[in-house]
Amino acid sequence: MAIKKVLISGRAQVDQYMDALDHPFKNEIAELRSIILAANIKLEERIKWNSPSFYYVKDLAAFNLRAKGYVQIIFIFYDGNMLDEPSILQGDWKDRREARFYDMADIDQKKYALTRFINSWIKLIEIK
Repeated sequence: MAIKKVLISGRAQVDQYMDALDHPFKNEIAELRSIILAANIKLEERIKWNSPSFYYVKDLAAFNLRAKGYVQIIFIFYDGNMLDEPSILQGDWKDRREARFYDMADIDQKKYALTRFINSWIKLIEIK
């Protein structure tokens, strides 16, 4: 008997994941997900690294749901191409930066910088 494989879209996969998620920052994660996806229609999402992640041509970002006291998003950069957005990005790793969001008020305060950063990031990828 043949087994029928059912493929679901990345968005549906993340919707299911979020429905089942038991996390103290679930509302903040959902809000950040909405902001990121609304920032640029080229972004897609899926579950990777056991959390919601985003990609466009390459893997770009993922939530780190193990962080304590805030929501952490890891942004990945390739080929030494970095963007600086000091109001949201932290760290000095050669291929990534992190952003921390402490509550809904913090997310609201950083929303426009996050949207601006995402669009600059997409342009950087398109240049390559």
